[in-house]
Amino acid sequence: MTTDINSFDSIVVGAGFAGAVAARELAERGGEKVLVLESRDHIGGNCYDEPDKYGILVHVYGPHIFHTNSERAYKYLSRFTEWIDYSHEVVAKVGDEEIPVPFNLNTLRQVFPKDAEELEALLIETFGEGARVPILKLREAEDERLQKIADYVYRNIFLKYTMKQWGKKPEEIDPSVSGRVPVVISHDNRYFQDKWQGMPKEGFTKLFERLLDHEGITVKTGVDAGSFIKIENDRILVCDDVPDECDRDKASASKAGEKKKFTGKVIYTGLLDELFDCRYGRLPYRSLRFDVECRDEDRFQSHGVVNYTVSEDFTRISEFKHLTGQLDLHGTTIMREYPFAYSGAEGEVPYYAINNPENDALYARYKELADQVGLIPLGRLAEYKYYNIDAIVDHALDVMDGLIEG
Repeated sequence: MTTDINSFDSIVVGAGFAGAVAARELAERGGEKVLVLESRDHIGGNCYDEPDKYGILVHVYGPHIFHTNSERAYKYLSRFTEWIDYSHEVVAKVGDEEIPVPFNLNTLRQVFPKDAEELEALLIETFGEGARVPILKLREAEDERLQKIADYVYRNIFLKYTMKQWGKKPEEIDPSVSGRVPVVISHDNRYFQDKWQGMPKEGFTKLFERLLDHEGITVKTGVDAGSFIKIENDRILVCDDVPDECDRDKASASKAGEKKKFTGKVIYTGLLDELFDCRYGRLPYRSLRFDVECRDEDRFQSHGVVNYTVSEDFTRISEFKHLTGQLDLHGTTIMREYPFAYSGAEGEVPYYAINNPENDALYARYKELADQVGLIPLGRLAEYKYYNIDAIVDHALDVMDGLIEG
């Protein structure tokens, strides 16, 4: 059984937040027939979750926490889920101690108990209460007391963790990345201080099921869109039809019909360089390997996420029952994360763009190719940009506003 692509008004490639929001808006507000093509065998992108053998919802591609100051993003997603209260708190394992991160005034009292009162007053006087100070900025302070704090944070929280995560020295990382791990001049241990924070009551996958549940949306999983969409002679060509299930190997393109020009919109959320066969070279990304372990015990660690900032090859361990509010269930599942450089090999997943002037310039060349054929790149991979959940929801809504109302 096949699906005639040319019977649709728009094609959306990818069923993560960018693609799912785009599809819903085009179908619901735009009145369009939308085909969603997803290469994985499930919807939800990297936010996909599923129950383990204990019934605990495990985030298959690493932990995802919803937090936002955007009323628009919060209200939009609330149409498709109820929320459970969850304020994310993270600790770092430094020697035998667990200390709150980002480094804050509570961490200060734990690490420098004798000088904490003086140092706290100095931090507030210098940067202001509630400030979030990037560690590289703190290291530039002339006051020796501030340098002492900066040196501790740099050596014990930032340096080795950053090198593991990005495979580079901190000075080589774009400031927007180093700014994500600041020193916070506050006694608030929450990792995020946003107005709305929580987890989908029934999990992210259920949220996506409802988001994509519209009569104008057809979803095909297990379909490698690159096998059915080609860019040739400044045109977007699509195959006549797409099998309901097909191999992810690009050889599966031979199973589809003849390619013809597609006159509708194509919203693309995948890797832009790979769509153009990496003609200018591959865009660098960082990937992650996850080691998952089910344990016959009620609790493994004190928090949902514990960062290993000094020792170990992995960056953190997540224990999902903390995040999902399922602490009463017996058994637990933990996940260790090992970062590495994405190579494009089978099974690897690109997670984080490595933004610097050289890589951004390379991306701009691919973006120019997309613009020439009217392709609409959307999302982390297609835009070579870091987005939190709320940010990509807002951005996708803005882009759809322009397409539908424009």
